[in-house]
Amino acid sequence: MERRLSAASRRSAPSPIQQLSHLAQRVGAVNLAEGFPDFAAPPHVKAAAAAAIAADHNQYRHVQGICDILAETAKRDHGLDVDPLTDFVICCGQSEAFAAAIFAIIDPGDEVLLFDPAYETYETCIELARGVPVYVPLDPPSWTLKEDEFLKSFTSRTKAVVLNSPHNSTGKVFSKEKLLIIAQACQKMDCFAITDEVYEYITYDENKHISLASLPGMQERTIITSSLSKTYSVTGWRIGWACAPASIASAIRNIHVKLTDSAPAPFQEAALIALTSKPDFYSSLKKVSLHANL
Repeated sequence: MERRLSAASRRSAPSPIQQLSHLAQRVGAVNLAEGFPDFAAPPHVKAAAAAAIAADHNQYRHVQGICDILAETAKRDHGLDVDPLTDFVICCGQSEAFAAAIFAIIDPGDEVLLFDPAYETYETCIELARGVPVYVPLDPPSWTLKEDEFLKSFTSRTKAVVLNSPHNSTGKVFSKEKLLIIAQACQKMDCFAITDEVYEYITYDENKHISLASLPGMQERTIITSSLSKTYSVTGWRIGWACAPASIASAIRNIHVKLTDSAPAPFQEAALIALTSKPDFYSSLKKVSLHANL
């Protein structure tokens, strides 16, 4: 029956990252393949998850408080006015939020610009939606975006640009100057931007994370995706979200519900505690992360 498999499944190859991670787990090797913290989750966040399990938060669930906190954070950190009732979708990690966003906006033949190197999930989601990934190389060793090459990558079929900053796997944080180039191009070509901001709290030196949605004219066309995973060392809990204008968020939500219905209930409850962590947690996170990577 293998011949009866879908064309999409035949195009989708096994994930090298997962294969290496599973091998490392089996033999007890140091895992340099997959991006997850190698230190424990914060005690107060683990305690919140345990309490939620003990309280029988076991069924399908939408914890609106997560959206309320995220809206406050978006206003505080990026000056974004978002409606917590309409503009957020809680998903099973950033990966599902990204996939649902792609399925919500991409039609067959639509092109999506990706900065190379790019996290492998992006390409697969675009291809599953029957879109066309188009790679725009970043120039090493500083992983510089060359404006001319970027602008030449746009065509009449370009539907979206994917921006991952801080960037996996190079660690690059896009400057405001480069973000303005991306923003102006998106507006000129009337296309979406999908951002992956999971590393937003882990930046060093003078680098500062700026959300593309905060730039003039961009909030209306930007889908922000992020998660608890990296910031709180809980990559296996699968709590993420998409943030977009209400009509776009509604489309993403409809797809999310059909895919997974809801994110894990007890971990949504724990997210309420994680997302209200004190400021010193985020400063200590940078120190711990830096030490772990030395």
